[in-house]
Amino acid sequence: MNSHYALQWLPSYLVPFVSLSYPTPPPVNPDSFHHSAYYKTGVLDGCFIITCIAIMAILRDILRIFVMEPFARWKLTRAWKRSNSQHIQQDGNKNGLMNGNGHAGHANGDSKPKSIMPARDARKIHRSVLRFAEQGWSVIYYTLQWTFGFYVHRNLPTQALNPTELWSNYPHIPLAGPLKFYYLTQTAFYIHQVLILNAEARRKDHVQMMTHHVLTIFLIVMSYFCNFTRIGCLIMVLMDWNDIFLPAAKMFRYIGLYTLCDITFTWFLISWFVARHVLFVIVIKSAWFDGPRLISVGWVPELGHYYSERTYDTFVYLLVALQIIQIVWFWMICRVAWRVISGQGASDDRSDDER
Repeated sequence: MNSHYALQWLPSYLVPFVSLSYPTPPPVNPDSFHHSAYYKTGVLDGCFIITCIAIMAILRDILRIFVMEPFARWKLTRAWKRSNSQHIQQDGNKNGLMNGNGHAGHANGDSKPKSIMPARDARKIHRSVLRFAEQGWSVIYYTLQWTFGFYVHRNLPTQALNPTELWSNYPHIPLAGPLKFYYLTQTAFYIHQVLILNAEARRKDHVQMMTHHVLTIFLIVMSYFCNFTRIGCLIMVLMDWNDIFLPAAKMFRYIGLYTLCDITFTWFLISWFVARHVLFVIVIKSAWFDGPRLISVGWVPELGHYYSERTYDTFVYLLVALQIIQIVWFWMICRVAWRVISGQGASDDRSDDER
């Protein structure tokens, strides 16, 4: 089905795993991506998602083991050595004053400076190293994917503040190559996140995160096959923007850069409110009112028309459910913000601690 764009030497059964499936001629007068290849949707798209999941798993481990963990270990170990050296110097000065000779000494003559890291400090550093590396993957992925998603969104005739174009001329088929690639990689990422949540030690927000990821996957897949891809693209861009800054704030905290942590967290709080409780609500309102007004209700699969009362209700209710989860999270985030204001520093209530 996609052999025209695939490597000719590959066996046919491997082609869907390494290239986009279902190529088709572009529309006569496309309103976006005028020079892109176009594709239909189908079950073989799942093969490409599997490949993306495998690549993400490999890249995550490579970045975690060979980049993030060595850097965090070096940074934290150096900070511990400096702190330990300062304590030794201070203790020496105190002992020198006690001896009355102006030279550093040791009480009772048998106390020696600690040059070996205590087990408690080593465990704390190891935990921070692991957490830093985990959040590093999130920062890298969300930054790259938001940048690409914003590029896709900018090439579509849609606006967050005036989202009527999300529904005009429905169904929006076939899909431009960049939009299809964006959708499939996003689906792969959230499936990968579900696998990670179940493979690693459970955090105290495990149920909320699992619910969010499963709900997100269902919405992405539903919008993909029901041809609601323009609203799906806009929502993913809004969500990914915030997800850059929370893990970045955590990374700063794990390596002891508390001022940068608080600044980044404050920006995260502002961007979260604007994107998820202002712009996202506008999108939900558009799905609720503009969709039925601009699209005639009907189930005609051969024409790519899947806008029935059942799909409309399901889609809107799931968006509302996603907003409810985010309201609960925002309340938790505001508690953290209060800690920042009161001088206690930022600490994410949602997922820092393990059970």
